[in-house]
Amino acid sequence: MDLNGKVALITGGSRGVGAATALQLAKRGCHVAINCSRTADRAKQVAEQCQANGVRAAVVQGDVAADADCRRIVVETIDALGQLDILVNNAGTTRFIDFQNLDDVKDEDWDDILSVNLKGPFQCARAARAALEASDFGVIVNTASVAGMTGVGSSIPYCASKAAVINLTLSLARTLGPKIRVNAVAPGFIEGEWLQNGLGENYEAVRAKKAGEGLLDAVSTPDDIADGILSMITCQKVTGHILTVDTGHTIGPRIGSGL
Repeated sequence: MDLNGKVALITGGSRGVGAATALQLAKRGCHVAINCSRTADRAKQVAEQCQANGVRAAVVQGDVAADADCRRIVVETIDALGQLDILVNNAGTTRFIDFQNLDDVKDEDWDDILSVNLKGPFQCARAARAALEASDFGVIVNTASVAGMTGVGSSIPYCASKAAVINLTLSLARTLGPKIRVNAVAPGFIEGEWLQNGLGENYEAVRAKKAGEGLLDAVSTPDDIADGILSMITCQKVTGHILTVDTGHTIGPRIGSGL
């Protein structure tokens, strides 16, 4: 699928998977709007890297947890780039909380995590609906997580939020078709600062464990997840699909491993 001249809005686009996705889209000739809530300097750096590929890029700052911000982000994207064809709902948040410590889960954890991880994608999809329907190539890709399938992740609220994103993807695919396709990617362990910051000194040990448990003897990079997002964008007859990108970790050990 030729993405040359299309316009994509990537929420949480200043780093990690969001930045990798913006750059991959730019390399395919897609103009990009990079959303961030706080890290505007980093978003501008990503925009400059995208522009080096000969496309236009804009930074649209705002908090996807706020509906008014979502509507403004879409308007600013269209004002800057002329249209909107692709929405990548990638912005996310969590707090690392030991599953056994139920009392450490506060009301504000539920509020913060669900507002960004679940309400954010819904609000952005709602705000972008008219523009995506007007496109001849309307598509939404949500970043879910294998945590939403396995119930294992940084915290119970995070796992619940990503399970809800998977369900939201199915509901929106039914609601917005045939003009808009809606899919999701569900990453497993991703190398980079998100988990480095969350796991701290345990990062390398957990990374090695996850790599050893995966069928491909590896963990994913942000570019790997961006590859999955691009595939969900370009496969024109696919909607309501959840693509797991986790090096085979969630399906269990390889046959003959003795486990």
